[in-house]
This record gives sequence, C-alpha cells and structure tokens, in this order.
Amino acid sequence: METITFENNFSIVPSTEDRKEQAQHERAMNISNWANIFLLAFKLYATPKSGSLAIAASTLDSLLDLMAGGILWFTHLSMKNINIYKYPIGKLRVQPVGIVIFAAVMATLGFQVLVQALEQLIKDKPSEKMTSENLILLYAIMLTATGVKLVLWCYCRSSGNTIVRTYAKDHYFDVVTNIVGLVAAVLGDKFCWRIDPVGAIILAFYTISNWSGTVLENAVSLVGQSAPPQMLQKLTYLILRHHSLIRRVDTVRAYTFGVLYFVEVDIELPEDLPLKEAHAIGELLQIKIEELPEVERAFVHLDYECYHKPEHSVLSRLPSSHA
Repeated sequence: METITFENNFSIVPSTEDRKEQAQHERAMNISNWANIFLLAFKLYATPKSGSLAIAASTLDSLLDLMAGGILWFTHLSMKNINIYKYPIGKLRVQPVGIVIFAAVMATLGFQVLVQALEQLIKDKPSEKMTSENLILLYAIMLTATGVKLVLWCYCRSSGNTIVRTYAKDHYFDVVTNIVGLVAAVLGDKFCWRIDPVGAIILAFYTISNWSGTVLENAVSLVGQSAPPQMLQKLTYLILRHHSLIRRVDTVRAYTFGVLYFVEVDIELPEDLPLKEAHAIGELLQIKIEELPEVERAFVHLDYECYHKPEHSVLSRLPSSHA
C-alpha cells in the first residue's frame, strides 16, 4: 500500500519511495516531450522538400504529439498534489480523462489525413518528383525519427504508470506511421504517385481505429462497468475466508470508477454480536480488500439478516433538478 502524509494545507504528500518512482515517470515524460519537439522540427524541414502527403501526415502527427503530450503532462501534474477537502477521494480519475482527450486528438488527426488523401486522389494531381538530394535527406530524417521513437517505445513500455504507457503506445504508433509514410513516399515518387495518398489513407484508418479503441476503453472505465467474474470470485473467496463469524455474503459488487475498482460488500453477522467486535471484523475486511492492487476503495456493510430489499436503488435517469 502507498504510504502518505499530510501537510498543513491538508494535501496528500507521497512517501520517499513514491517520489522516486514519480521522478522516473516524469523523466520518461520529459524525454518523450523533448524528443517530440526535435522530431517535429526535422519533419517540418523534410515535408516541403519531399512534397509527400504521407510525410505531411507524419509531420501533422508529430505536431499533435506535442499537443497531446501537453495534455498528458498537465494530467500528471494535476494528480501530484491533492487537497483532501477539495478532492476527498483523490484525483485518479483525471488520468483516464486525460487519456481520452489525448486519444480523441489523435483520432481527429486520422480524419484530417483521410480527407486530404481523398482530395488528392479525386483531383488526380500528382506531386512533384523528388531530387536525389531531397530523397537522401528524407531517408535520413525519417529513419532517424523512427529510430528515436523505437528507443523511446522500449524505454516507456515497461513503466507501471498508465500515462507513461500511453506515451509508449504513441511512440509505437509513430514508428508505424514513419515507416509506412516513408515507404509510401518513396514508392510514390519512383513508380506511381497514387501510392503516396493510398499510403496516407492506410495511415488514416490505422490512426482512427487505434485511438478510437483507446477512447472507448478509457471512457468505459469512467461509467461504472462491472468487474469481470474472476475478480468477483476472488473477492467473494477473500470475504468468506476472512472470519468464521461471517454467516453469509449478501452482496459483492465491484465496478470501475477510473483506473481501479470500487468494491461494495454486504455481509451477515450474528444478531447478538457486540458492536465493537462486529466493527473490528468489518474494518479489517475493508483494509484487506483495499490492499488488493486492483482496488482503490472498499465499502463494507454489516447486517444481521439478508432478506431485506437492496439498500441502494439504481437510477435510470437524472432527477428533474439536474436534468
């Protein structure tokens, strides 16, 4: 479990170990952001030299990398210091929100490239041929960019931080777009100009499908989707083994509320069990559940029978005052 302390302004302060891990994550983000700046400068130089739509798509991707990287960096900074009175359950939900915005920006890139490529095919207007000098320059810049992104992908993909892994996914995506863009530009220049916009269309569909899936995955985590059966079975087994005085388990509910699960548990204890002892059983069970790496928070409800109606109703619409 993460160790935390509190300052006078009631903000959560991470432990020394957490600060070291946080520094590693920030280092990966900083390296990624600076790499994106330099690679964008290289591609901005290469794009007019090549006249390739696929290379232009790769350059636009690098520009959006900077914007999206800014979004992820802001997301990370906003999660660092938490005022427990303003955000009583923390700010972990900022992470999937930031990733959703990031992925939506990247998917928008795909639509833009798709439109430009289709326009070039419809107009049936070939781009100008590249000179040998421009071709060598194109190779040097695009292969350098691909190599840098490949190294960054290897560096970031093993991180335990979701935001850093999102950077890793973006680096891998850039490796793919750089290679496809370069191949399409060269083949389009040497053989048939239509290969270039077709390559851009392939990149566009890959971009849209790839990042739309990321949007959906993180959006679902914010709407309270139930945990898989394996997780519910794991929780039920843990509860039944917790204490011999637990007569039965009435409810085990786990659902997403951001990156991790919220868990609700209803258990039946003997009717004549002293409050002090019942409280100790429930509190220890709560602590035990919250020690699971998949769980952010657990709520344990104690009862003396399990034949009453559910304690909470599920709303199907907002109250009229909030609609």
